[in-house]
Amino acid sequence: MLELLLSPRKAQKHPWEMFLIGIVYASLAVFLVNWIFGSDAVLVKYSGILIVTFTVMFSLPFVYYSIKNEEERDIKYEGFFRIYKEHSRALLSLMWLFLGFVVAFSFWYIMLHSNYNFKAQIEVFCQINQPGNVEGCVSQYQTIGFVKTTGFMTAKAKLLAIFSNNIYVLIFTLVFSLIFGAGAIFILAWNASVIAAAIGIFSKSDLASLPLGLARYLIHGVPEIAAYFIGALAGGIVSIAVIRHEIKSEKFWSVLQDSLNLVIVEVIILFLASLIEVFVTPILF
Repeated sequence: MLELLLSPRKAQKHPWEMFLIGIVYASLAVFLVNWIFGSDAVLVKYSGILIVTFTVMFSLPFVYYSIKNEEERDIKYEGFFRIYKEHSRALLSLMWLFLGFVVAFSFWYIMLHSNYNFKAQIEVFCQINQPGNVEGCVSQYQTIGFVKTTGFMTAKAKLLAIFSNNIYVLIFTLVFSLIFGAGAIFILAWNASVIAAAIGIFSKSDLASLPLGLARYLIHGVPEIAAYFIGALAGGIVSIAVIRHEIKSEKFWSVLQDSLNLVIVEVIILFLASLIEVFVTPILF
């Protein structure tokens, strides 16, 4: 039933509607996980993973059919700018979906700041910001709000840690999209939940501070996720070319070159986003 709420074709005509769909999917995932597994002594410890899994389950039909609708364009058009033009509306729809995830997860992080709902996401946040004190960091952020973390690492070390993590995510996005195009949505939903946990920490679990927290992390978060979506597109292009048995043709090598160009653009965007996160965001916030 959920996949009938908005078709991929309609979403491309009105991409912003995916923002509302993302909020509904993520909120429903949080509700179901807390309702079904909240009283389970074992599974409740994995609520952070289960919330992402349920969100992916709800989103998968839309993402799958979106990619399927784009298949012909992947092979039909050549050149970076032509490919981008043909897929820009689909990418915009997915970006709005992601933003809906972030807003919903951030809201529920603050409203349901339990020990387990976003524990896994807090651990990832701590690995990036306090790699030498992960356990203490997790314990701290599960009970209180934001404490400035830039002092634990030099700017150069933090830039390297953030950029390395972004490249790591990009590689997984490419691999997932190559194996199963729609599978990349898991990586993106996971990152939405990690960003949401960071926003919740910065907001000190205060709902009134949520808009400021969103602004702080989306400044660099939007270009990062745009790069990941481009990565999913690049992987999908190659995947479809392989499926259609065009490996030995000139068409395949042209498609591969276009995909590599997309990957180069992604890496540049991720590096710029890392610079913004390390040097610009602390000045503004």
